[in-house]
Amino acid sequence: MSVFDAVDFDQHEHVAFFYEKETGLKAIIAIHDTNRGPALGGCRMWPYATEEQAITDVLRLSRGMTYKSAIANLSFGGGKAVIIADPRHQKSPDLFHAFARCVEQFNGSYITAEDVGTSVEDMACIKETTAHVVGIPGGSGDPAPFTALGVFEAIRAAVSYRLGRSSLRGIKVAVQGLGNVGYNLCKNLAEGGAQLIVNDIDPERVERVVNEFKATAVSAENLFSVETEIFSPCAMGAVINDQTLLELKCLMIVGSANNQLASHAHGEILSKMKILYAPDYVVNAGGLINVSHEGPNYNAEAVKRHVRGIHGTLLEVFHKAEELHVSTSQAADLIAEERFKKGVS
Repeated sequence: MSVFDAVDFDQHEHVAFFYEKETGLKAIIAIHDTNRGPALGGCRMWPYATEEQAITDVLRLSRGMTYKSAIANLSFGGGKAVIIADPRHQKSPDLFHAFARCVEQFNGSYITAEDVGTSVEDMACIKETTAHVVGIPGGSGDPAPFTALGVFEAIRAAVSYRLGRSSLRGIKVAVQGLGNVGYNLCKNLAEGGAQLIVNDIDPERVERVVNEFKATAVSAENLFSVETEIFSPCAMGAVINDQTLLELKCLMIVGSANNQLASHAHGEILSKMKILYAPDYVVNAGGLINVSHEGPNYNAEAVKRHVRGIHGTLLEVFHKAEELHVSTSQAADLIAEERFKKGVS
């Protein structure tokens, strides 16, 4: 498979492949755009079935980070890394030190962070070998609560725009994925009076949310067809596809998962179906905003105020889509592209 011929190659500036025999490291680092600043994006550790899947993921994710940074008005570009390995069984300090040496080769043009399959503790291990890492203990820490806060604010914005309501009391939200972000989102939603319908591949996570927040568990097969105001995908990407579009019975889609649309065309289809889609990279920018504040003057309350601005940004996207008669995904792209193509003024 040629990277240049890949469907998701989007004039990426740099795509690098790394292998180390001693540790078994197999990693890909992709930098999409650095016009606004160094590429910032997490390191995902996942047991991809094929290298093609890993390449597709890192290309889509790195591009998404460019758009996410731009629409959040941050002085960063977009990049991402993937380690092809099972995070449950193949983690080791040597592996992360090897990965850190790969990051070091970019001389600061790529900054890594936590993502699916990696943790704050893993970032601390990487920090032992490279300074080009954020989201470490004693720094900005775990980004998940801030990502969840951003999703919560996005849900409030979507409910306000679509239903004309300021309260979430009684609003049904189907949450797919109950990891760190999904759990914290459920906590925020429960405190706001929402009714939770949940699913996760890990039954212990489901049991925890059911017990703590009085959520209703449903099977993966039935999740998309639940009649609910909001579907909130907080797991892996491409969940809105040709098959699931036929099943959806929600009014809005607002979640933290990256690359929720399997293709750009699905954003257009959602618009025609009158399902309000909150573009994922607008919604899930809270974690990125958090690590952008990392430094000696880090202030969690200042970060929360910044993250709550996602509410207004999303309303801006909705109104632009309405004004231009385009889908919300198109509107978000137009705003982001205008910002990253001219850089930081």
